This record gives sequence, C-alpha cells and structure tokens, in this order.
Amino acid sequence: MDKSLIIALDFAEKNEVFQFLEAFGEEKLFLKIGMELFYQEGPSIVHELKNQGHDIFLDLKLHDIPNTVKSAMKGLARLGCDLVNVQAAGGKEMMEAALEGLDAGTQSGQVRPACIAVTQLTSTSEEQMKKEQLIHVSLEESVLHYATLAKRAKLDGVVCSTYEAKPISQLLGQSFLTVAPGIRLQTDDVQDQKRVATPEFAKSEGVSAIVVGRSITQSKNPLEKYLLFKQTWEGVSQ
Repeated sequence: MDKSLIIALDFAEKNEVFQFLEAFGEEKLFLKIGMELFYQEGPSIVHELKNQGHDIFLDLKLHDIPNTVKSAMKGLARLGCDLVNVQAAGGKEMMEAALEGLDAGTQSGQVRPACIAVTQLTSTSEEQMKKEQLIHVSLEESVLHYATLAKRAKLDGVVCSTYEAKPISQLLGQSFLTVAPGIRLQTDDVQDQKRVATPEFAKSEGVSAIVVGRSITQSKNPLEKYLLFKQTWEGVSQ
C-alpha cells in the first residue's frame, strides 16, 4: 500500500458514489468508506465496490471495550476490506483485541486487512487538544505516544497528519504505515481541517498513503483532479 492515493467517498448514499465513479471508467481505485456512507448503506456497499475491483479502507475508527472491538473486527474482516482502523486512545489491549478479531474473521487463504490506529484527528489543533482532552504535552508528542502504543500492539501503522509522519518513521521504522488525511493542493479550500499539507510535502515527508476527499469528490472534473493529485503524489502521469 506504499504511496497509495486513497479517495474518501464523502457521500451519504451509494447512488451518489456510483455516479461519482462513472467518471473514472475502468480505473481501479483505493476508496475510503467512512461512517456517513457505511451507516446508511451497510456492508453491501463494501461488497459492491470490491466486486468492481477497488481496494477499500473502511474508516469506522472503532473505540470500545476490547471484547466488543474484537467481535466487531471479526465481522468486518469477512467483508474483504484492505484497511480498517481503531482509535489509539482505546489503549493497547483494545488494539490487540482488534487484531485478534481480524485474524479470526479473515477467511482461509485471504490476507488479513491491515489495521491502523487514529492518533490525533487532522481537524484537531494543539490548543484544542490541550484544552478539551487535557493532554498537556505537545501535539507531536501525543501523536508519537499513540503511534508507539499502536506499534507495541502490533498494528500496521497509524493515521496522522503529514507533519508527524517523519518523526514516526524515524522512531518506529519505515515499514510502519503513516496514512495522512488533510491533503490539499495549494489552491484548495482547507475547510474544517487544521493540519493540512500538499501531496508534494507529504511525499517529501515519507508518508505511506494520502487520503483526499472533497478536493476530488466536489470537483467539477473529479478524474482530472484525481490525476493531478496522482501525478504530484506518485510522480506519474496518464
């Protein structure tokens, strides 16, 4: 999954999704299904998109007691997703339970979905973290702490902003995934994100994969915008 460009499907229902995907023809994509879409459409949307040949990041950010997360992940593994996630704040035991569930639910002969932990949301500022979460270290220290916890739980990586990717890789190794949302072109509106970055900067910081949502999904020409991101991120053109 190194150097993947993941498109966040910021839609409420599958009709909007498939209308959006028409612009891409036979292009095989890495698509993120978040809470809004999954809670409306359920597991069927995963099956339909997988049947079209797309890779799927199911972004549900599970956070509950370990046994509940284990049971939920066992079910999610059966969907054939490529990537799932949990909240690192749930703790090491919960993250370990998530992996146990994924292992138990993955069908024989299939690859277990990669599992990553959300550290601090890219919509969270350091001031907000300190005031509302009562975490008094720096934002980077908090992210590194959560990433280290995820590594100890044997997760595959974390969700973080581009700005923490290099310190995480230096501390925990290049093979530990860093998936960065909040990616925008210089000309794009940052909207509700706080810690945003361009794909060029993400590439220079060694980010494993970037997540791009509204900059592509709300574009008048989503395929053109996708290819522009792809070219600047991967250094290729079509």
